[in-house]
Amino acid sequence: MDKKPATAAILLIGDEILSGKVEDENARYLVRELRRAGVTVGRIEVVPDQLEVIAESVRRLSAGFEWVFSSGGIGPTHDDVTFAAVAAAFDRPVARDPRLEALMRQTWGQQLHVRDLRMADIPVGARLESGPRGPSTAWPVVVMENVWILPGVPQIFRKKFEAVRELFRGPAIHGRAVYSAEPEGVIADMLDEVVAAFPSVAIGSYPHLEAVDYRVKITLDGRDAGAVNDATARLVQRLGAAAVRTE
Repeated sequence: MDKKPATAAILLIGDEILSGKVEDENARYLVRELRRAGVTVGRIEVVPDQLEVIAESVRRLSAGFEWVFSSGGIGPTHDDVTFAAVAAAFDRPVARDPRLEALMRQTWGQQLHVRDLRMADIPVGARLESGPRGPSTAWPVVVMENVWILPGVPQIFRKKFEAVRELFRGPAIHGRAVYSAEPEGVIADMLDEVVAAFPSVAIGSYPHLEAVDYRVKITLDGRDAGAVNDATARLVQRLGAAAVRTE
């Protein structure tokens, strides 16, 4: 897969997600934040706490997307293997980072346990990123090549991403929506026509069975605002009376 500008992948790591013990919040949050920044999320994967599986996903996603964001697996327990897996993906060893160790000792003091220091064992060659505004109260993000290694706890995940979000920018993504009173089967040919006429616009259709005044929500997204608006106008024209409203 060739790299594409302003694209990202999200890698969710944890047996707890695959077993249903924990519901993911991080991917949903990150997709919205990246879209606002003009970054398209092209892949979301969920993998277990297995070093080899994580490493394979990291290696593949890193080659296919401009940025990769991982979530989970960076604590002090036996199943926290993300740092080692990312190191393996790039054929690097793991070593204790003195800056992280010093920060941990300063922050936790006597409450620091020996096992906690595993969180300072990161891939050799990784950098610590605190964001464009410099060091803050947020713990720095460990970054290996284009892989941003984030924790799984949603509150900490959000805090750490908020510190670095300004580093991720792409051309704005423009979006419109059209609501159809007719179901997908009736409007499918019309959608096909607009899709063919505007290849730069991503068009999706989503049935809503419980909506009061429409049957299908159609979204139109693209980086060219003119193309998105023209595609929207064409679709409304083709739908005719079936077009309930646009946004």
